[in-house]
Amino acid sequence: MLHGSPAAVEPRDDEGGGVPRILTYNVRRCLGTDGLLSPERVAEVIAAYEPDVVALQELDVRRARTGGVDQAHMIAETLGMQMHFHASLRVMEEEYGNAILTHRPSHLVKAEGLPGPGWRPPEPRGALWASVNLGGSDVQVINTHLGLRRRERLAQIDRLLSRHWLEHPACREPIILLGDFNASPRSRAYQRLAACLQDAQMVSRLHRPRPSFPSWLPVLRIDHVFVSRSIKVLRTETVRTPQARIASDHLPLLVEFQVIPSAALRSVLGRPAVEEEV
Repeated sequence: MLHGSPAAVEPRDDEGGGVPRILTYNVRRCLGTDGLLSPERVAEVIAAYEPDVVALQELDVRRARTGGVDQAHMIAETLGMQMHFHASLRVMEEEYGNAILTHRPSHLVKAEGLPGPGWRPPEPRGALWASVNLGGSDVQVINTHLGLRRRERLAQIDRLLSRHWLEHPACREPIILLGDFNASPRSRAYQRLAACLQDAQMVSRLHRPRPSFPSWLPVLRIDHVFVSRSIKVLRTETVRTPQARIASDHLPLLVEFQVIPSAALRSVLGRPAVEEEV
């Protein structure tokens, strides 16, 4: 039995019935606040919420410090999901980076590093973009982990908001940008993103926004899920189970949503129907 399973979460059927769920989680190389290194425990925290898509940050792959384990592959295999991984840092055979996991049809669109502030950043940062089919809609999911320094984050957000990512011709509605942004809602970095996309926690009417860091006593809201206008947020939850509080120094953030059909979206926006390119 999975520990910490929330009573409010209904089981999913094998055909993916129900409302889509996406979860973002900085796992800190699967090192818990109790000092235990356990990808299995991280997978249990995730599995309890049965998400359709998972965005993970700070994964170790074949690194000596974590026993040479491919954490991305191990968690994906435990969850029965396919995995798209991008190494922000690579030294010989060792890698460190972010991943998108899903058991829905998907393909990797792009994965690359993000710029630093003009000097060598203390830790290379990156992003990866996968197109995931959820209920017949191809949702563009971009997972990222931004830098600790203000100028660095702003340079990285400039890149994400450019034609290389969110303004790329293939990055069409619906879009979800999520991850660890290292940026609170009062920061310029957050506000620039919130001017283009909606913060899922802010548009959810059922729950007030909750912080996710540090996991044992969360006071900072730096993990975010930003959505485009064709995503209707139904529910958000910062996972606070006893196991989640010790599995990493961040808490997972879960979002339940629906994709608004294009015809309905045009009706809401008061725009005439436009044929899409083939």
